[in-house]
Amino acid sequence: MSQDPPAGASTTLVLVRHGVTTHTSGRRFSGGLGGDNPPLSEEGREQVGHAAAWIAELGDRIDAVVASPVRRTRETADLIAAELGLEVTEEPAFAEMEFGSWDGRSFAEVAAADQAGMDAWFADLAAAPHGGESFHDVHGRVLAGLDRVLAEHGGGTLVVASHVTPIKTLVAHAVGAPLSSLFSLELAPASVSVVAFHPDAGVEAGYRASLRLFNALPPGRRTLLDTGRW
Repeated sequence: MSQDPPAGASTTLVLVRHGVTTHTSGRRFSGGLGGDNPPLSEEGREQVGHAAAWIAELGDRIDAVVASPVRRTRETADLIAAELGLEVTEEPAFAEMEFGSWDGRSFAEVAAADQAGMDAWFADLAAAPHGGESFHDVHGRVLAGLDRVLAEHGGGTLVVASHVTPIKTLVAHAVGAPLSSLFSLELAPASVSVVAFHPDAGVEAGYRASLRLFNALPPGRRTLLDTGRW
């Protein structure tokens, strides 16, 4: 990245959700470093390969690749970085929500064992699985990570390999939507979303944000509507 980006230049984050793992395919809770931490499956690596080739069309417009340190996102970032000829740096704040005792279990299994906990989790953004994080917890750390990334890479274009909850959090933040809007957003594996942050000293955050793309799949990737599954 240029050491001296133009004054007032926007910072663009190309947000990539990781490809599928066995947990994704099995519709199991899969959190950050505190859980099973599964790798990408072969299907997941193929999905990311399509996304990496698509992103590589941007060529030298990409300045850096940043990853959640979780195994599936780091593998996603490594595949993309190899296409771009860049190194990967990690930002722990962009890791997935920690699901505590729910990690590795299916929605049906958790509902059978802890229906009250699941009901509270959907009803209250401050509620958390036993040993896990709430949506408020994740929101706070993701925005702290965003501040660090903007400070370090201001004016650049970054690929960020992350997860459902952090990406939705960044998108909701960009458009000024309430955190509860996360429940209304769907994000496919290895999909690409783009948010931009424009310096503005006149607002408290120091920037204005905009959403440029959401949940996009590379040409040739079948969508949920085509397949009936993620």
